[in-house]
This record gives sequence, C-alpha cells and structure tokens, in this order.
Amino acid sequence: MWLSCAFLILNMPTTKDKTDLRVAIIHDWLTGMRGGEAVLEALLDLYPLAELFTLIHKKGSCSSKIENRPIHTSFVQKLPFSSRLYRHYLPFFPTAIEEFDFHGFDLVISSS
Repeated sequence: MWLSCAFLILNMPTTKDKTDLRVAIIHDWLTGMRGGEAVLEALLDLYPLAELFTLIHKKGSCSSKIENRPIHTSFVQKLPFSSRLYRHYLPFFPTAIEEFDFHGFDLVISSS
C-alpha cells in the first residue's frame, strides 16, 4: 500500500508547483509528541503551507513546527474533558472526520 501511495504522489500531475498546491493534512489527534507527530513534522517540511485537520488539539502539546500552523479541530474538541479523555469519544470519530470540508484542496494526506 505504501508503495502505491508513494507512486501516486510522485506521479501527480505537475500543472502546479508543490508550493502552489492547497494541501490538507489530517492527523488523528494532537495531544503530545510521539512517533506519529514526528512523521507529521516531516510532512509539514514537504508541504510548508499545509493546513492541519485533527479531532483534538491540546494547545502547547506539540512542537512549534506543528503549533504554528492553521489547525482545524472537530466538534469533539468542544466535548467535556476532550483533551484528557478523547479516547472515550471514539464512537464520534468517524462522524467528526466526515464533517470536515476538503473541497478546494488539491491534495489531502492522512497521517496517524
């Protein structure tokens, strides 16, 4: 699967420069720095103008490379105690992700 994803990215039409692409990166939750967030930082290096979409964002829990971006959160962010007990809201996650609007983006990358 990763090989096919890499193939698709490398063979994207080059009608736009990489910096002209409107890119959205979806990451499950931003509540600390772990391995997934290191991968997210690498993606942000590749797409410096990318916007981040996440279920939950605990401000100040990630690196400045991540924190200094436009970060769009889902309705789960507004639920009680979501920054600590977000995993208890697992049944809401699919609906929360589906409510994001990615129209107008040239590339949407999911990172977890």
